[in-house]
Amino acid sequence: MPAIHWRSGAFTAALAILVATSSAALAQKKYDVGATDTEIKIGNIMPYSGPASAYGVIGRTEAAYFKKINDAGGINGRKINFISYDDAYSPPKTVEQARKLVESDEVLLIFNSLGTPPNSAIQKYMNSKKVPQLFVATGATKWNDPKNFPWTMGWQPSYQSETQIYAKYILKEKPNAKIAVLYQNDDYGKDYLKGLKDGLGAKAASMIVAEESYETTEPSVDGHIVKLKSSGADIFVNITTPKFAAQAIKKMAEIEWKPLHFLNNVSASVATVIKPAGFENAQDIISAAYLKDASDPQWDNDAGMKQFYEFMAKDFPEGNKQDQGTVVGFAVSQTLVQVLKQCGDDLTRENIMKQAASLKDFRTGVLLPGIKINTSPTDFAPISSLQLMRFKGERWNLFGDVIDADVAG
Repeated sequence: MPAIHWRSGAFTAALAILVATSSAALAQKKYDVGATDTEIKIGNIMPYSGPASAYGVIGRTEAAYFKKINDAGGINGRKINFISYDDAYSPPKTVEQARKLVESDEVLLIFNSLGTPPNSAIQKYMNSKKVPQLFVATGATKWNDPKNFPWTMGWQPSYQSETQIYAKYILKEKPNAKIAVLYQNDDYGKDYLKGLKDGLGAKAASMIVAEESYETTEPSVDGHIVKLKSSGADIFVNITTPKFAAQAIKKMAEIEWKPLHFLNNVSASVATVIKPAGFENAQDIISAAYLKDASDPQWDNDAGMKQFYEFMAKDFPEGNKQDQGTVVGFAVSQTLVQVLKQCGDDLTRENIMKQAASLKDFRTGVLLPGIKINTSPTDFAPISSLQLMRFKGERWNLFGDVIDADVAG
């Protein structure tokens, strides 16, 4: 009798071990479509052509960064298969490319697709399919809405936060100013404009004396600049993408309009905006930054920037390190790699969003000192701090403190 008891006990123990090892094996590796033992398939959509093509360098930088990661053995032994398509900054084309990535290429997630109108066009689709639309390359406030869009997350500081910081500065330094605004007539432009008005509060109605919007299909914004000058404004808030930002700076110099000029961060690149517009025409422009500027010699001996310079020299030599888009591509790729590392062997879409919403004081070496990446299940805005900067000579000079945009208003 005891022997039988012993046997059944042994059998139960063996069964328990078997169940435990099976559970452990199951717990060890979980995959959704787009992930295997050897591969992580990541989709991306960029304007490699069209009116916002200056941003195409971000996608090219990301491709080079993931190749570097693959060459070093990948992430937890898996290679990244980065599939990037051109949408020419056209929302209907974005929809087409997103469907292709999700339904034909069967990617695990879409990462850092660029532009507010393009991402707006696919947000409902991505959420209905429960495919992560992760670290979108746009600062629209709407990406921080985990309740209604749990599969969409931003990365950069929000546009509204940025213009609220400008408003705060204007109210303190020039409370009686007359403001003229040029903005792109879409969700991106309107988001920035709303932040400015919210930041100015009750004074917005009296301080903003002129507003001009432009379409991305227009060849030039010259006419709008002439019109804004005639308003008599002594502050100009320039909410434009790179091509139009350079045109605006040039035209202002041509017609000798010299207001205090605020230029949105998305067009603060020295290589794609300031240099083409002429350094002499860009003096004293104010913008805001959250990343280090690769054209600024103060970072030459900075450990984080040394890593970036090394990457550019070795892995992306055809890229221009003075193009801020390369710094953006490098930083956001590092953030995704961190999320994928945190996922371990649970490469499900649900766990990707869970890990993306669990970043604590993460820093890529190219973030400005004092700025960290933090997320939570209720906060899908990874970066919320900025520092003001002024253009002098051939580079941006940071001034003031790092401002937390959450409390800027």
